[in-house]
Amino acid sequence: MEYKRFNDTILLRIDRGEEIVETLKTVAEKEHIRLASVSALGATDDFTVGVYDVAKKRYDSRTFTGPHEIVSLVGTITEKDGAFYQHLHMSAGNAACEIFGGHLNRAVVSVTCEMVIRVINGAVDRAPDPQTGINLLRF
Repeated sequence: MEYKRFNDTILLRIDRGEEIVETLKTVAEKEHIRLASVSALGATDDFTVGVYDVAKKRYDSRTFTGPHEIVSLVGTITEKDGAFYQHLHMSAGNAACEIFGGHLNRAVVSVTCEMVIRVINGAVDRAPDPQTGINLLRF
């Protein structure tokens, strides 16, 4: 992983074999990021995404392996109880151009991942919503 900061924007390269969620957390903590938007593209050969089941109040997750292009990775960095918190969604396509995606749990980079982190001046916390069980933005 390497990155460079340009004022309120960080350009991050995540390398082959590195895990995206962990790498983003490492950079955000090193750079003291409390609020940001995230976007990325790249390639993965091992990733887990989920879809939230409101009735069960949990994510149903599925792992995919083999070559996939990350066609979209978007999300936010906020805080929960004063600690780093990320909310990411990813879509990835296979050789048949089938797209799979959802809430990103983990993804291992197979070639590269190019990520842009747009740091926002401020902080936003999260709090659990009793109705859905999701940690919602709290302003």
